[in-house]
Amino acid sequence: MTTTTTSIGGGGEDRVLATAQQIVKSLNTPKEVREDMLLIFSSFDNRLSNITDLINGEDSKADEDRFGEAEKVIFLWESKSEAHRNSVPWEESPVEAGEYLAAVDEILTLMEGLSVRSDNELVDRAENALQIAMTRLEDEFRHILIRNTVPFDSDRLYGSIRRVSLSFVSNDGEIDDEFGSFGEEDRDAGRFHERGGSLGDTDVDLIHPDAVVELKEIAERMIRSGYEKECVQVYNSVRRDALDECLVILGVEKLSIEEVQKIEWKSLDEKMKKWIQAVKIGVRVLINGERRLCDQIFEGIDETRECCFNDTAKGCVMQLLNFGEAVAIGRRSPEKLFRILDMYDAMADVLPDLQQMMSDEYVVGEARGVLDMLGDAARGTFAEFENAVQSEASKKPMLSGEIHPLTRYVMNYVKLLVDYSVTLNSLLDTGEEELERLQGSPNDDLGIGSMSPIGHRLLLLISNLESNLDEKSRVYDDGAMQCVFLMNNIQYIVQKVKDSEIRKLLGDQWVRKRRGQVRQYATGYLRAAWSKVLSCLKDEGIGGSTSNASKMALKERFKNFNANFEEIYRTQTAWKVPDAQLREELRISISEKVIPAYRSFMGRFGSQLESGRHAGKYIKYTPDDLETYVLDLFEGTPCVLNHLRRKST
Repeated sequence: MTTTTTSIGGGGEDRVLATAQQIVKSLNTPKEVREDMLLIFSSFDNRLSNITDLINGEDSKADEDRFGEAEKVIFLWESKSEAHRNSVPWEESPVEAGEYLAAVDEILTLMEGLSVRSDNELVDRAENALQIAMTRLEDEFRHILIRNTVPFDSDRLYGSIRRVSLSFVSNDGEIDDEFGSFGEEDRDAGRFHERGGSLGDTDVDLIHPDAVVELKEIAERMIRSGYEKECVQVYNSVRRDALDECLVILGVEKLSIEEVQKIEWKSLDEKMKKWIQAVKIGVRVLINGERRLCDQIFEGIDETRECCFNDTAKGCVMQLLNFGEAVAIGRRSPEKLFRILDMYDAMADVLPDLQQMMSDEYVVGEARGVLDMLGDAARGTFAEFENAVQSEASKKPMLSGEIHPLTRYVMNYVKLLVDYSVTLNSLLDTGEEELERLQGSPNDDLGIGSMSPIGHRLLLLISNLESNLDEKSRVYDDGAMQCVFLMNNIQYIVQKVKDSEIRKLLGDQWVRKRRGQVRQYATGYLRAAWSKVLSCLKDEGIGGSTSNASKMALKERFKNFNANFEEIYRTQTAWKVPDAQLREELRISISEKVIPAYRSFMGRFGSQLESGRHAGKYIKYTPDDLETYVLDLFEGTPCVLNHLRRKST
């Protein structure tokens, strides 16, 4: 009886368990929901207390089957030879790659469900399989990054930077830092400089777009598996190397501050030019491209994305900033100013983009600091140039009275400075001392109150040049030569101002005043050079009237006139007046003063000597001869009059 009851009881319990299990399974609910339902059932009937073990047993079996399939995919790859594994790149075998990622997903899902049963053997197997899978995915991530890096086309990017300004470059004449030597030619030929350049399409792919999808899929699995650190390290390592290589292609070397400051000017100038281009391309193309790449690969994982981008871009940006800092704190000399201004403009141009892209406050702060340092360097270098112009003390005279190399240098320098007016107006200021100097000078009536800072500073600069030239003119003993020297140099300054944007800064009144100075120097030249010659053609001291003047005195007058004229011809043919119009005006002025006086003197007294013996010894030139000889003056080629004595008729 007892046995029968037990049997029936046991069979009834089995049937109840089977029925409950069937109900729960037919509902197709998640595992957590099924467990909750079974707990509810067991509270109604204690015969259901064992159903949880039954259900979990079946679930474990199903989990193990699913895991076994996923594990097989993982280990199948590991079992293949290294040659086979390397034969077909991940991105070129999408079916196999998809199966592998699906297997990883399966293991991750199972591990999330198995976490409550940490003593289960399946957990250990799953962790082992996942570790093996992550090792492979880490390698694949690295290889895809390397294989799919787009070759850097610097030529195309350089071509997209439009160079918009043609200008004189200060060191073409090999002028040293202390103005100790000067180029002897006018350097107006010019050269392009890199101000105002802009990039065209800056959205350049650094990684082939198709590969970005693969990288994103791998990154998602690695981060989900807890391998975020390994993923980020691989990315940063590969991309940093790629950016470093790009900088090498752009001509930016890794140099310490000490190394930069030891570089000779010619080489440094080239490196500065390359840096200017590299900053624009580095920020607008490379860093911008890196930002987009991080956004795509680590989409939705904000902290990882931001950290990854900042760490990758930091090295590239800091290498650029280190060179900028080295230049900014280097020795200041005038020939560096334009390159420093170009560097300042380039840095100011890209700084807003850098601030927008990078959240690393240290790097952004360093960039702002380098911009400020370049601004300080530009101000200091400009001041060095002002001091050099004022204090340049070469005493060697220009033998031909021509334009001094200092004048050519300074005016070509100033002409280029005007191209940087916007930048210089933001960097320079006119202090009270400078304003007092301007207000107490002959420039006081030029409306200095309305001038821009660069206008004030250029006015002072040219005034310093004029004072220096006045001092240099004193090395000439000949007063006429002094006037020619100053006339030539002031005329050159006026012409440079008149024919350039400098005129807008200094004003027409400045030009009119300097033209008046040129006329004053021309008048001074005529007085100093020709007064002695003209004094020979005066009536005083000859004795008697026109008809009975002393022949001895007349002979002496003509003799002195000839000697003085020949001396002027010998010396002043060697003098040079480069400005064709000024040269012609001088010759006309000479002819108007000398030829009529000579013709008149000849008309009054020439007949008294022409009838005598050796008349050609005294009356050597006709007025037409003199007019012809005057045309030889100021050509810079010394000549001597070898005139045959006229025979008396």
